[in-house]
Amino acid sequence: MSFTIGEVAKMLNIPTSTIRYYEQEGMLTFIQRSDNGVRLFEEKDLETLEFIECLKKTGMPIKSIKQFLNYVSKGDSTINERLDMMKDQKNIVIQEIEQLKKMLEMLDYKCWYYETAKKAGTCKIHENNDFENTPRKYNKFLNKS
Repeated sequence: MSFTIGEVAKMLNIPTSTIRYYEQEGMLTFIQRSDNGVRLFEEKDLETLEFIECLKKTGMPIKSIKQFLNYVSKGDSTINERLDMMKDQKNIVIQEIEQLKKMLEMLDYKCWYYETAKKAGTCKIHENNDFENTPRKYNKFLNKS
């Protein structure tokens, strides 16, 4: 079964302009066209587009995604290079997750801080940075408010 660019865009929630850009950048060399020039995507093409979007969302630059796709087109002789690229990107994502966890902890603390202040009717309740009345998990944030 074949799909048009509009159908693919709708299915994957990707703008048609993005798909055209990928094609222009040489990332979608596999796309077939009908006799009247309409792009025709196969099921496997959708998987490739989803993977490109995944890599893009992890922060991988287009240039690197293109390099990865180039390795794929060269076949099994580039398995090591592809594996290295995926491991590198995975490590980047793990670092980003750790940073996000720290940000979430800070936001969680601030929610507690303002919920407590709201109940007391004032932020002055926190002026003493009282370790006894602060949940232990938030002690590291005291003196940083």
